[in-house]
Amino acid sequence: MSGKPLVSLFLSGLLLLSLTACGPKEEPTPEASSAPADVSVLAPTEPDPEPVLPYVNPLTGEGCEQDIGKNRPVAIMLNNLKKSLPQLGVSQADIIYEALAEGGITRMLGVFQSVDGVGDIGSVRSARDYYVSLALGHDAIFLHAGGSPGAYTAIENWGVSAFDCVNGPYEGTLFWRDQQRRKSMGLEHSVLTSGETIQKLLPSYSWLRLEHKEGYTYPQAFLEEGQKAQGDSAQQVTITFSTYKTGVFTYDPDSGLYLVSEYGQPYVDGNTGEQVGVKNVLVLRTSVSNLEGDDAGRQAIRTTGTGEGLFFCDGTVQAITWSKEKNFSPLTYYTADGQPLKLGVGKSYVNLVGKSTPVEVS
Repeated sequence: MSGKPLVSLFLSGLLLLSLTACGPKEEPTPEASSAPADVSVLAPTEPDPEPVLPYVNPLTGEGCEQDIGKNRPVAIMLNNLKKSLPQLGVSQADIIYEALAEGGITRMLGVFQSVDGVGDIGSVRSARDYYVSLALGHDAIFLHAGGSPGAYTAIENWGVSAFDCVNGPYEGTLFWRDQQRRKSMGLEHSVLTSGETIQKLLPSYSWLRLEHKEGYTYPQAFLEEGQKAQGDSAQQVTITFSTYKTGVFTYDPDSGLYLVSEYGQPYVDGNTGEQVGVKNVLVLRTSVSNLEGDDAGRQAIRTTGTGEGLFFCDGTVQAITWSKEKNFSPLTYYTADGQPLKLGVGKSYVNLVGKSTPVEVS
């Protein structure tokens, strides 16, 4: 082969390469992808679960951010005359105990595991020995304004940490007289305290033990999440303490709470203007009688030993028994077959009544 054809072929190849390099580049055809489309569009992510709080309020079973269970609760005597209403701070009490005082009237004991953010509390009223026993069962710090002779004897003999507005140096500091209440309701209905005042002053009393004594436990168990109380239907319970005081608890399915009424009207917290609602209502039957030798009509109410009762929760009722071994022992509750009773998670209202006190369930 001569050299000329080879040169010609070589030049033709260079020309072809030159045209290819300068022409437009062909975009590669995208391959079908096996990866799913944008997940946020086709499958929305699940919302973050509610955070699990690390501690539990032993009185309610509710979760909390701080370890308040090691602290002694505060138990405060509350007035319940019509004239003294509305009470303040009662919607934030973890447990309310109610029993007769004298002459058909009742008093209440509000127990707060924490008073943080409660606001004003009261009006604070005088003590009775059976309320002292109930407070002592919680290893609580006890606040009151006066008391019966039996109450003062119990406070002294049982070693109760008690703060008295009437016969103690605490008026004007831990307690004060609300001037508007004093004017419209009378001197005896005017004593108040507050969560902020309690939190500020209790640590300043060097002699006061702020945490539970060694070995103390509050044994109450609570229903697990999703569990409901079992029993017969109980949409409303009416408790006739006397001709003066009747308590009514009406189940509200929307909130899952029993809404409280007394004196024919909603039982309202004066701090919030809202009706008080509780998860659990307990009726404890016990011995109630006139206190022998007392000319003021005061009552003798047994808080120790055992007795029968009723438990209302989730719109149901069941028969229970109760037990309190000693004055410094907590109340414990049992089902009809003797198993520890589980309360619903939330606040409780405990009514101590006589064995023949009318209790109507509908």
